[in-house]
Amino acid sequence: MSESSHALSHRFRGYFPVVIDVETAGFNANTDALLEIAAVTVKMDEQGILHPDLTFHYHIDPFEGANLEPAALEFNGIDPTCALRGAIEESAAMKELCKGIRKAQKDANCQRSVIVAHNATFDQSFVNAAIARCNIKRTPFHPFVSFDTTSLAGLSLGQTVLVKACRAAGIHFDQKEAHSALYDAQKTTELFCYMVNRYKALGGWPLTEAS
Repeated sequence: MSESSHALSHRFRGYFPVVIDVETAGFNANTDALLEIAAVTVKMDEQGILHPDLTFHYHIDPFEGANLEPAALEFNGIDPTCALRGAIEESAAMKELCKGIRKAQKDANCQRSVIVAHNATFDQSFVNAAIARCNIKRTPFHPFVSFDTTSLAGLSLGQTVLVKACRAAGIHFDQKEAHSALYDAQKTTELFCYMVNRYKALGGWPLTEAS
């Protein structure tokens, strides 16, 4: 495998960025249901430019005994009982996700995956709680390190709301599609790539092994 295919492993000290977005039935990761999760990986080309790569997306049945807050369901528009969602068990979704991310991480020659998310603490807490419930031992994700695009956007674009940050970066954002884990993960990935690439263009990071 060529050195250029491993360029990403030099950019974030061996971390493999994985953009995550979740839709939930509340704010408490230990008691409230995880209803939808989407993850997007990134790749780096020979010029050191970051691009979206693989996409993983699952609708999830509430775990046994999960709390479903009516206000949360009204906000995200999800009906957990709707068969058309094509939801699967949380364990199946998380195991498949972790397996796919481990493979992508290995292919990129990275040592550990790091969650990238808008208000990352929230998404990371639900991922960690689901992994614990499913008794997954080989999780690719670092348990507490994350890259928060909210903070990065506040620094580089002067905006912290996802839609406003995307628009400041010239990224189209359809608010009618918002609050879908898949759409929000895709847009967060575009935003993350934009900010990393812009920093490089301004001379902030050279594409060298010593970086």
